[in-house]
Amino acid sequence: MTETLQGAAPAATLEDQTLLVFARLMEGGQEDEVTCRELDELTKLLNDDAEAQQKDKNYKTICSVIDGDCVDTVLCYLDMRQPDIVRGHATLTTSAYLKAAGDEGSKNISAFFFERVQRGTYDDYIVAFCVASATFPIVPDLTAKMFLSEGFLSTLGPLMRREWKSRKVETACLEMLNAACMNSLCRDAVQKYCLEWLEEVVDQDPTGVTGGPNKEPQVQGDGGSISMRRHSEQVQHLAAVILAKLKAVPSKESETDPSRSRIEPASASIEDLSELFTKMMLRVEEEEAGSDKQQSIEGLAYTSIQPKIKERIAGNEALLKMLVKTLTTAQPRSPTTYGALSIFANLTRYRPVLTEEQKKMSQLKAYADAAGKLAGPDILDDDEHVAKRCQAVFDVGIIPVLVTHSKNGSPASLGLIISIIHSLAVTKSLRGSLAQQGAVKLLVVGWAVVPESDEVGKRTAAQALARILISTNPALVFGGNRSNTIDAAIRPLIYILPPDPAAETRDLLPTFEALMALTNLASLDDDSTRSNIIRLAWSHIEEQLLSSNNLVCKAAVELVCNLMQAPEGIALYADGSAQAGTRLHILLALADAEDEGTRSAAGGALASLTGFESVVRYVVQRERGVKVILGMCNDSNPGLRHRGVVTVYNLVMAEGDAGQLARDKIVAEGGVEALKECLRQSRQPEVLQITVEALKVLLGQE
Repeated sequence: MTETLQGAAPAATLEDQTLLVFARLMEGGQEDEVTCRELDELTKLLNDDAEAQQKDKNYKTICSVIDGDCVDTVLCYLDMRQPDIVRGHATLTTSAYLKAAGDEGSKNISAFFFERVQRGTYDDYIVAFCVASATFPIVPDLTAKMFLSEGFLSTLGPLMRREWKSRKVETACLEMLNAACMNSLCRDAVQKYCLEWLEEVVDQDPTGVTGGPNKEPQVQGDGGSISMRRHSEQVQHLAAVILAKLKAVPSKESETDPSRSRIEPASASIEDLSELFTKMMLRVEEEEAGSDKQQSIEGLAYTSIQPKIKERIAGNEALLKMLVKTLTTAQPRSPTTYGALSIFANLTRYRPVLTEEQKKMSQLKAYADAAGKLAGPDILDDDEHVAKRCQAVFDVGIIPVLVTHSKNGSPASLGLIISIIHSLAVTKSLRGSLAQQGAVKLLVVGWAVVPESDEVGKRTAAQALARILISTNPALVFGGNRSNTIDAAIRPLIYILPPDPAAETRDLLPTFEALMALTNLASLDDDSTRSNIIRLAWSHIEEQLLSSNNLVCKAAVELVCNLMQAPEGIALYADGSAQAGTRLHILLALADAEDEGTRSAAGGALASLTGFESVVRYVVQRERGVKVILGMCNDSNPGLRHRGVVTVYNLVMAEGDAGQLARDKIVAEGGVEALKECLRQSRQPEVLQITVEALKVLLGQE
């Protein structure tokens, strides 16, 4: 009984607080700052209420005192005629209400929407459409259900074609349609019911006459006293954005309709829309361009999905510079930022690499096309065209802007930034400049920030980092005090050493690039870096030594060769353990591989390791061990001969029983003749000198 009374008191207090806030909001006539504070207080009450309901199923929610009038009060603050700051705070309050009120809240929102639509006045239409626009991102399923209700969309055309029009109604309606296009079913419905009049709006006659020679649609101002002969530019541009979404992402119904024309209609083609958005972006007058900038960015983000539009944008340097300028001044986590980044991501995106089997399947699907044509991939999206677009994007100074936005942008924006740099890093000539302009630090930090659940994002960041580090001098990239920075860079590279377990096909390119980047890092005169690579990555490196892919195997051996400069690396092969013996066995086998690069790297590792007695004993006792090394001495590659004679010299100069065993074995295996042949083939002084020294020892042995 005590617990019930204690739980009831705060609930009653919260109900009173809630009603007081609603009372103040209903009064109206307050300063915007005061209204925002009241909305924020209500949002907090509702968020706390939702949290309390999750913890206690018997909790008495404050939503029980929120009736239809209260809901109307909040939703009317979403009206486009309210200041933007008030609408923003009201959106957060609406989201909190829907979360706290659950099904009852959804019913109230739906009832509000249909009641306003049925009233049919301009004011009611504006509020209803604004509420739908605001709730689409919050509760897409609920809003889509309202949007797709029978008879609603079919009434919009006649409403928009009325002789007397309200500019606000048009704008509110189009903003609703724009938001609805995020839902595939709603987008299909807009395509079906609204396409014709959307094109009428976009294609209005320059003289202002739309709808035919005898029609002169008039647009009312806010007070209804101003009549205009044409749709406003804002309305026209918003309609163009919606058309861009419809044309860039065709409806499934239109794609499968056999009667659909395969020729793009002349009116409002995607090229025309792209040209319109480009003109909007390039307006000189800032105050004129400001209202259109977001719409043009959004429109270009959709039209730039098409390869032909990508080429147009990339070939327009003035437009690219304006996009960079817009991105520079855009607020973090804003629609403008995300839209501009989407455009650059579209321009620079390479097609995924297909296996031969996937290519054949793609061709078979193309043959099965209803027209019987072979509709292969667009040539404008091949690697050559994408590389040129990447160069154009880089040339307008995109990297410093990306670095700035990566520091405080949204996770979605960071994903696009990483994707853009990943594509730019494909071009080898750009990698040095990418490093100079801060891309390495961006990717290292970005990889750490991307959540573990986003494997694609982490792998993309790591592969981009690997590509840059393959082609740049790590001493210049990381500077003087670099141990911590390099350690942070090693971890992303290790992340992509194993192939992606979630991928349908086994892509070894990231593995190869990671090994190459680690090899470059291990070339630094820095035992700390090599030690960290061994400590963090050795198990993965050993696994790749056995790869059936020649390039991956070679890259792994080259990395091992560099790691043998560190004491920890030598210990792995020279501690006399059974594991060390297994590792030496693999190294000897690789020194006899068909691939010249693999033999060279394995020979370099052996040249370092044979300075240790345990390694000498193993090589001598191993069947064919000495033969493999003597074979290196007579290789056609001068570098390999050098590695071979250094290894032989190490063996014959070994002390004690191990050295004696080595000298005897080399003589028995024809080592003297092999070294003489090496002298006849070689011209490098360093090779000749060390070969002569080894021969002296062996001839004295004989």
